[in-house]
Amino acid sequence: MVTVDRVQTGLRVERNVLKVLKGLAEYLDMSLGDLVEGIALHAFEGVTPFSPETLGKIQQLKAVYGLTLTAADAHGLTER
Repeated sequence: MVTVDRVQTGLRVERNVLKVLKGLAEYLDMSLGDLVEGIALHAFEGVTPFSPETLGKIQQLKAVYGLTLTAADAHGLTER
């Protein structure tokens, strides 16, 4: 186990992205913060954080919550 110092933060996330993240956290039985932290740590090392099974679940959640954004959209989003 590694001991860390976590801080509370507020961040803005696209509505349907957040719904998928929350659904995935629930599916994986972890907190939203732990999920986001794990995704970031994997991304920092260029490693995919998800198994093929989990990627399938993400596709299901995206369909349920109407998430159509892709990585290609990441740097071109504007707010209403």
